[in-house]
Amino acid sequence: MIHWFFKKTKSRVEIAREAFKKRDKKLHKLAHSEKYIKEEPHKIEQGKYIGPAVYGASDGIVTTFAVVAGVAGANLDPKIVLILGFANLFADGFSMAVGDYLSSKSEKDYINSERARELWEVEHFPDAERKEVEEIYKRKGVKGEKLKLLVDIITSDKELWVDTMMKEELNLLGDDEVSPIKSALVTFFSFVIAGFTPLIAYVFSNFVPFFQTYKFLAASIITGATLFTVGGLRQLITDVKWYIGGLEMLLVGGASASVAFLIGFILRTVFGIVI
Repeated sequence: MIHWFFKKTKSRVEIAREAFKKRDKKLHKLAHSEKYIKEEPHKIEQGKYIGPAVYGASDGIVTTFAVVAGVAGANLDPKIVLILGFANLFADGFSMAVGDYLSSKSEKDYINSERARELWEVEHFPDAERKEVEEIYKRKGVKGEKLKLLVDIITSDKELWVDTMMKEELNLLGDDEVSPIKSALVTFFSFVIAGFTPLIAYVFSNFVPFFQTYKFLAASIITGATLFTVGGLRQLITDVKWYIGGLEMLLVGGASASVAFLIGFILRTVFGIVI
C-alpha cells in the first residue's frame, strides 16, 4: 500500500530519499525502476521552487508577527497593526523578491559566463583542456588504460566535456531550469500569503467575537500554528524531521516576537512614547 502511495504522489528522488531513511529495500527498488528513472523533468523542476516558497513563507510570518507583537507591547491602537502590518507585508515581500531575483540572476549569469569561457577554451585549446581532464581524474586515482578511455569518452562530446570542466574544475553546477523570475514570484507570494496569517485576527475582528476581544492572543495562536506548519514543511528541502523543524521555527518566531513585544513595551513605559 505504501508503495502505491509513493508511486502516485512522489518523484523518484523523493522515493529514494524515503527508502534510505527507512532502509526499505523494496521502496528503493521501486525508485530505481525504469519508469521512475525516466521520470518527467517538470516534476524535478517544480521541486526546485520549494526552497524559496518555504523560506519566503517563514520570513513573512516572522516579520509580520514581529510588527503585531511590537504594537501589542506598546499597547497602541489595533488599527496601527493593520497599517504597519500591511506596509511591512508588501514592502518586505517585494524587497525579498527583488533580492531573490538579483541573487539568482547574478549566480546564473556568472555560471553562464564561466561556461562560455570553458566552451571557448575547449574549441580553441583542446589539447590543453584534454590535459586538464586527464589531470583531474589522475588525482582521483584513475590510471593507465582506464584513464585514457575515460578521457576519450569525455572529450568526444563537447557538451559533456564542458559539463565535466564546470563540475570538476570550477565546482559549478548550472541549472537552466530555475528561472530567477519564477523564483522571485514564488518568494513574493509565499511571503505575502503566509505573512498575512498574523493579521487575520485584526482584519476579521468585526466578524468574529473572539478576535474582537482577544486580538493579540488569537493572532499568536494562528501564527504559532502556521509557524509550526511551515517549519514542518522544511522536511521537503532538508533531512530534518517535521516536528523538529516545526518546533525550531516556532521557537525562532516566538523569540523574534518576544523581542519586538519587549521593545514596544520599553518604548511606551520607559520613554513615554505614545501614539
